[in-house]
Amino acid sequence: MLSIYNTLSKKKELFEPINPREVKMYVCGPTVYDYFHIGNARSFIMADIVRRYIEYSGYKVTYAMNITDIDDKIIKKANEEQSNYKSFAEKYANAFFEDYAKLKMKRADIYPKATEHMEDIIEMIESLEKKGYAYNVDGNVFYDVSKFKEYGNLSGKNIDDLISGARIEINEEKKNPLDFALWKKAKSGEPYWDSKWGKGRPGWHIECSAMSCKHLGEYFDIHAGGNDLIFPHHENEIAQSVVLNDKPFVKYWLHFGFLNIENEKMSKSLGNFFTARDVLKRYSAEAIRLFFTQAYYRGPLNFSDELLAGAEKGLEKFENLVDKINLELSKNQTNRVIPEIDIKQYEDKFIAAMDDDFNTAQAVAVIFDFVKEVNRTIAENENINTEFYKKVKLFLERTAVDVLGIINFDVEDKSANKDLDVNFIRQMIDKRKDAKEKKDYALADKIRDELKALGVELKDSKEGTTYKFVK
Repeated sequence: MLSIYNTLSKKKELFEPINPREVKMYVCGPTVYDYFHIGNARSFIMADIVRRYIEYSGYKVTYAMNITDIDDKIIKKANEEQSNYKSFAEKYANAFFEDYAKLKMKRADIYPKATEHMEDIIEMIESLEKKGYAYNVDGNVFYDVSKFKEYGNLSGKNIDDLISGARIEINEEKKNPLDFALWKKAKSGEPYWDSKWGKGRPGWHIECSAMSCKHLGEYFDIHAGGNDLIFPHHENEIAQSVVLNDKPFVKYWLHFGFLNIENEKMSKSLGNFFTARDVLKRYSAEAIRLFFTQAYYRGPLNFSDELLAGAEKGLEKFENLVDKINLELSKNQTNRVIPEIDIKQYEDKFIAAMDDDFNTAQAVAVIFDFVKEVNRTIAENENINTEFYKKVKLFLERTAVDVLGIINFDVEDKSANKDLDVNFIRQMIDKRKDAKEKKDYALADKIRDELKALGVELKDSKEGTTYKFVK
């Protein structure tokens, strides 16, 4: 049975969805003012794996990831570039979707945008004001934290500690330094929406409460995001939503650890970051995902080229087997021996690892052990039936592909040149084979070099020639 570490309770809990066999999951998505960095990618990819494993376990998952498309940072950068905030945000939202797809993440079912939920947001703020939890100061509306007695439960701090220790900018309009903005009065030249408090725009926290409740309901299963969102963002979401709906907001809170550079959190504010887009130019999506899965999702992880290169090297074991499987399946050899391999024991070990709070590091170790045994079995047997390779492929597809996303069986998708015809490659391999049989090694080498120039690398073995696409 799946157990999850719940940030709210500070312990592992047996996963029991609110509605049997159906799970609703919300993930804090990007604020679209720039390309997202590889630290953000860690949270997005681990959330993707959590979603995939819950689906693997037989649940129907409704997965929502918001797009924050109005924010102080967006307005500031759009003004610096002398661009309209809307087209500026749309540019980086489109870039987010491009890089998200390149990292092999499944699309969310819902991508709510803040600007498309203004009526819901304003209605929520009005309700908080009527209940006495919000106050208006000259067009700026704040949430009164002192009224919410459970404030601090998620972050594990009391209000007095937060007041004395939190880095919160001084604002004389607030009753309490911890009070946060629900509605911001528009400054000259800024985008705005009309409201009963005047022209303005929402605060960040109320946007997520409005979008999650609108699409997943007032009480849903999982809310996920990076550790840096625990306070104040998620703490504030709880304060708003519990008061608004008179019920708990989220059953399980999941948070992902930081990606560090030399043990310091990677962030745009510190300038010590790499965009996911730049990292993808040097490493494959599978290598990046493997790198992330080899560490516990809640803990910190150090980023380095050496570690990513090591992940890329580790992938070769998988890729070599994938090439072998694809080759053997293309032959469709029957009436041969089917070696015995206990696939179920590996499936059981994989499930046991993932059921233990998504222990991807152990799950990946199971995959490596499986690949090692398969390779040994192939080496020890000749004339293996195609059915053996089908069973091996099915297990890898269900675990390493569908859940972890660290293997890719689709050779065309790996290609740096998507227009390269697979039949042409096969014809060239056959032509090279004929040349070698005729001892025309100059022609064979020429064909190999021509294919390499096109981004196709050949590998010869006693079973035949396989190929893979390289960057």
